Amino acid sequence: MSSEDREAQEDELLALASIYDEEEFKRAESAQGGETRICLELPQNFKIFVSGSATESPQSSSFECTVCFLPPLVLHFELPPDYPSTSPPSFTLSGKWLSQAQLSALCKHLDNVWEENRGCVVLFAWMQFLKEETLSYLNISSPYELKMCQAGGGQSRAPEKDSGGAAAAGEALDARAVQDVESLSSLIREILDFDQAQRRKCFNSKMYLCRICFSEKLGTECMYFTECSHVYCRACLKDYFEIQIRDGQVHCLNCPEPKCSAPATPGQVKELVGEQLFARYDRLLLQSSLDLMADVVYCPRPRCQTPVMQEPGCTMAICSCCNYAFCTLCRMTYHGVSPCKVTAEKLMDLRNEYLEADEATKRFLEQRYGKRVIQKALEEMESKEWLEKNSKSCPCCGTPIEKLDGCNKMTCTGCMQYFCWLCMGSLSRVNPYRHFSDPASPCFNRLFQALHADGEFQEAED
Repeated sequence: MSSEDREAQEDELLALASIYDEEEFKRAESAQGGETRICLELPQNFKIFVSGSATESPQSSSFECTVCFLPPLVLHFELPPDYPSTSPPSFTLSGKWLSQAQLSALCKHLDNVWEENRGCVVLFAWMQFLKEETLSYLNISSPYELKMCQAGGGQSRAPEKDSGGAAAAGEALDARAVQDVESLSSLIREILDFDQAQRRKCFNSKMYLCRICFSEKLGTECMYFTECSHVYCRACLKDYFEIQIRDGQVHCLNCPEPKCSAPATPGQVKELVGEQLFARYDRLLLQSSLDLMADVVYCPRPRCQTPVMQEPGCTMAICSCCNYAFCTLCRMTYHGVSPCKVTAEKLMDLRNEYLEADEATKRFLEQRYGKRVIQKALEEMESKEWLEKNSKSCPCCGTPIEKLDGCNKMTCTGCMQYFCWLCMGSLSRVNPYRHFSDPASPCFNRLFQALHADGEFQEAED
């Protein structure tokens, strides 16, 4: 190796190490060579897709998603002793999302760059080309279809022309071009994982204003909601989530932004709250999901509460934990074909529910409680409403009394107590009329006074 070549190689490697960080450029320890990892800058809203016919399984459907980052192209190189005066660097170019035909086209262009600049260092020019011109050189645009080379081996033939710049049909694939991926399914998984990791890395390196505490914090101290991209600091969200979980509002762990309902993922909740609260969140979330299932009921025993699957059209369920057989309608011990019992406190609710129900719901209620029970509830409620409107209760025993005519001195038919119809006060059994003749009484001279519905008094007609 001439001193000029060695000096040129050292200068080039030192320059690349100063331009790129360790993730982009890594010099080999044992030889004059290294590795560069080149991440392309994608257009906004760049989409990738896999057609259903290209997947491994004939039953698989097509796949499409939007990404901000794609896995890097990896250029492994080694500098021969007579580089750059005579020989070019030896290299391999690998990538996951470019086909072998596309990688072969890039390898051919790198050779052309060397021919145009023979005698000069070319690693920086290669890296700049791969970073800035790969998409345009291969005519790649959104949406971009991911493909796998069907034939293996560096000297295999490409079955068809790939996207722009790719090897033409019948042209040998370059042995230096390596599509470093096992299958389309693993390729999709690696692309999504890399995209998520890079987005997180970019997020962590920026400053954000929390709209709760109005403090600017680094991304590592913040969290963003995936659906809406609103950002809040972890401390504020932690307090917010903990309050909601303690209150049982597990479906309210949404973005705090007004009029935004983007939900937090279970993974984000687990990051912020403690293990005990997350266990409560997980349990309540499962319970609320089971509550929405029409064929799931809970064992009515307070100490059990095990979810039980009920058979369609059957009103009996048996708890798998405590073996309790119960009616799925009233949650009481199973009573066969007999109608469900209803307590006196529920009669009014039952009556109101029946009156407001549609025909299908009415039939269900009649089947559940029995038509006679519902009819009785309706009659009792009508009687109660009529008594409240047309009678007053005895001040002594509470018996409902209706006044048809006569004076305002009343006699209870239940306990025979005398009382005043106007003020509902109890009267003396010795002289009940003194209440109406005593000037100090509020009902003085009102023995025959009648009370109209509008609240005005008038003398009763003879």
